[in-house]
Amino acid sequence: MTERDEAGGRSPMVVLTSRYIDHLRAERGLAANTIEAYRRDLARYGEYLLQIGIRDPREVAADDLEAFVGWLRSTGGGGGRSYAESSVARMVVAVRGFHRFLAREGLAVEDVAADVATPRAARTLPKALSLADVELLLGAPAGDGPLVPRDRAILELLYGAGLRISELTGLDVDDVDRVDRLVRVRGKGDKERVVPYGELAAEAIDAWLVRGRPSVVGRVPALFLNARGGRLTRQGAWKLIRRHAEKVGLGTKVSPHTLRHSFATHLLDGGADVRVVQELLGHASVTTTQIYTLVSRAALRQVYERAHPRAQL
Repeated sequence: MTERDEAGGRSPMVVLTSRYIDHLRAERGLAANTIEAYRRDLARYGEYLLQIGIRDPREVAADDLEAFVGWLRSTGGGGGRSYAESSVARMVVAVRGFHRFLAREGLAVEDVAADVATPRAARTLPKALSLADVELLLGAPAGDGPLVPRDRAILELLYGAGLRISELTGLDVDDVDRVDRLVRVRGKGDKERVVPYGELAAEAIDAWLVRGRPSVVGRVPALFLNARGGRLTRQGAWKLIRRHAEKVGLGTKVSPHTLRHSFATHLLDGGADVRVVQELLGHASVTTTQIYTLVSRAALRQVYERAHPRAQL
């Protein structure tokens, strides 16, 4: 999407996209990563419009939007390969929201995207570790170095409280209530929630705060520090998780979010109510949480087919 039109001013697409992004930031309170994803998707949409000779999104017709979906599926937006359905669906959501905003703000005569259906992305079940594999991973950090208790605390807290990596690295020491075993988490959209954690996680956190963290020189309030005393980054946390996973032979099974997925799945397997799990995970909608019930049903099916004498021929 070009920034300038032929007269040298900002193009209508750039101006209107900027207004929409400002709206998302100010009114919707979306996370920075989410806003950046909207910006990229709308830039791709703007590139498509230019290819078909449309400079102003207010000139778009419903047929143009249907063609845009086909363009994404067939060419990957010119990138040489088609987008996955989940990516197509995400871009269509961004474009529909953009046109809805233009109509609502009186910037366009009508919402031309109102009848454009969002493609249904294939639902993939999150991968959870077995309890045995969780025990292996949580027991991986070993040795006497000052960062060993840190790594134990990180793994225990990710599984014990179901945190996202970004939530974990964003924690400060004051966010942890060691008396009541609660942690104050800032999640997506800067929304706060309070999550309990168990005795094993408490022991690991206490060991880090009492014996590990004081030996790492640092002046930041972060709960988890890197070797130089600064706040541990998301990339740093992911690298140490992968290192420990590979050490115990779980390298191919562990990805970002694996311990969070395992936390949710094991809670539901243990009989937890889905709305309680929703609250613990910080999901805005219970629909997002319900995908974990599908994991539990899949586990039930596997046990049934393995154990029941009449399950198979």
